Amino acid sequence: MKSVRWMGIALGVAALAACSDKPEAPVAAVPVLVVHPLVAAGDGTMVFPGEVRARQESALSFRVAGKLLRRDVDAGQRVVKGQLLAELDPADFALQARASQAQLAAAQAELVRARDDHKRYETLAAQQLISRSALDQQAAAFKAAQGQVDAARANADVLGNQAGYAQLRAPADGVIASREPDAEAGQVVAAGQTLFTLAADDGREVRIDLPEAMLRDFPVGTAVQVEPWSRGGPMLPGTIREVAAAADPQSRTFAARVSLAADALADVSLGQSARVHGLAGGNGKAALQLPLSALQRGADDRASVWVVDPTTARLKAVPVTAGAYGSDTVPVMSGVTASDWVVAAGGHLLRAGQRVTAVDRQNRPVLKPAAAAATKAGE
Repeated sequence: MKSVRWMGIALGVAALAACSDKPEAPVAAVPVLVVHPLVAAGDGTMVFPGEVRARQESALSFRVAGKLLRRDVDAGQRVVKGQLLAELDPADFALQARASQAQLAAAQAELVRARDDHKRYETLAAQQLISRSALDQQAAAFKAAQGQVDAARANADVLGNQAGYAQLRAPADGVIASREPDAEAGQVVAAGQTLFTLAADDGREVRIDLPEAMLRDFPVGTAVQVEPWSRGGPMLPGTIREVAAAADPQSRTFAARVSLAADALADVSLGQSARVHGLAGGNGKAALQLPLSALQRGADDRASVWVVDPTTARLKAVPVTAGAYGSDTVPVMSGVTASDWVVAAGGHLLRAGQRVTAVDRQNRPVLKPAAAAATKAGE
């Protein structure tokens, strides 16, 4: 009986060992509330009205003059690279190309005659039947005929290209931001006359006007916050990318561009109005603020926060330098930027390297689909 009992115990241990060899199921991503650090409000906070614009705006026009045959797009329409936007009447360009080909054929025939004459003159000169000057004159005529052929060939290439210039195509993916009101079939357009303005899909910015007295307070690289007028919720992080070198002659303000983070592009649209908030007097080193619940105590007793890596959707602890604690928020002097996604609550339940699903206060995912796909592949 004892042996049977010990055999049963051994089989149970073996079964448990076999179960322990099974691979562990992947841990599901934990949803966490994340926020962007905001510019700390105060007496020095300035607000500038602005408009959402494309980072790259191209004025599209024909390289040659002609009669507009067709127009295939209108303002607000999305286009792809290489799409036909408008076309000129190609009849005149075809005739010019044929004329240039005829001139090239005539020049080539003249070159053949000059080459044959030059060979005959060389034979006569070798027999001393003509003077050296006559041979030199014929050699010059042969070189001139060669030059005429080269010029006619180049002219034929130029006129042949003009047939392709009769078609206006989109140089990149984007949206037709504006159209010349008179750009209709039958209109005669000049070379270089702007017909469309293309807003490319390579980024969105907010255009603002800085007063002359504010130039030193908002240099290039200053972190600001963008508040679209038609959108509620937290503000979007931005950075002043460029400031005009000269003031507008009438308003005496300097045009500036505020670039938006890539994950904020879905929240804005072309032409949308927005407010840009920034702290004057900080010269780009204004403190950012976070909710008190975002701060954690690190291993060395330093304050730290959980930051979500946008490429892997995993957590990493980032030490920060905090200022004087407020009732709900705390200023952060260093460690994070305005574009970081910081866990706003529940940090004591998290660990480094943990995979999470970052959501905003409306419970909407904030990471790009590409990051989520990369995380799933790495499980």
